[in-house]
Amino acid sequence: MKMKSSVMGSLEFQFPQLGFLQNLSKPHPRCSSMVTCGLRGGPRKPLWRKSVLSSETIQVVHSLKLAKSSTSRLQQVFSGRLSRLLKADLLDTLAELHRQNELDLALKVFQFVRKEEWYQPDLPLYCDMILLLGKNKLIDMAEEFFSELKKEGLQPNTRAFAEMIGAYIRVDMIEKAMETYELMKASGCAPDRLTFMILIRNLEKAGKEELAAMVKKECVEYVDSPERFLEEVEQHMKPKFFGPNGIPNSLTQAVEDEITAKEEIVQSCVKTSSAWTANFRLVYFSTFSSCEQQT
Repeated sequence: MKMKSSVMGSLEFQFPQLGFLQNLSKPHPRCSSMVTCGLRGGPRKPLWRKSVLSSETIQVVHSLKLAKSSTSRLQQVFSGRLSRLLKADLLDTLAELHRQNELDLALKVFQFVRKEEWYQPDLPLYCDMILLLGKNKLIDMAEEFFSELKKEGLQPNTRAFAEMIGAYIRVDMIEKAMETYELMKASGCAPDRLTFMILIRNLEKAGKEELAAMVKKECVEYVDSPERFLEEVEQHMKPKFFGPNGIPNSLTQAVEDEITAKEEIVQSCVKTSSAWTANFRLVYFSTFSSCEQQT
């Protein structure tokens, strides 16, 4: 409990744009020299990916959102409910804040997670943070996270590079995106289909035809059935498959959009049914009253 108290005492709720991780120094185990790149053969999947959130996680997320406008109330949530969460629930809380795009809260919870006794440097965790920062066009902070993961003893994999490429593209920094692409290859990480899709779409959109042609040519080296892949890129470049600046929507987001659409249809049917029932009752009782008056 004493350690928990000291953690909360040093927790910064007002973080600067740069250097906000410098006060989180902590010794970490030495990492293996072996680097595994790519998504299929990459590091383990994050432990916090669950289909159902616990009631504790839901309550904490709700409390954090209610308290975020007040530093004192927010600190109470951190020192109370958040500090009592189990590891899995704490990581679920961070993942849910990512999903809801609660950037400020996610950054604060990330700082809190890094101070936990059980914390070990985690590449998927950093990749998710870079993705979140990229979505919010905070490129300086995304770059700092990318640098910080290397200071933690981690080696960027294909996904880490791809998230940085996506972050640069969101702020129209095409040259930096291409530099990161070249750095990815030089580091021994093979670009995947998502990386090529992001680059090809946005290079063509920006009028960089020569660069787009070069990237397409390199697909042969990294992608199975490159001709078929390029045909798919051309055929499936429809707006519904992409978010802002040509970044492909995740499967999860596509499913959520479909669920939302179906919920709207159901609500519409319920409203229509309710209106029909109300009208029926009005006509029925009006007719009944009229008959009584006549008798």
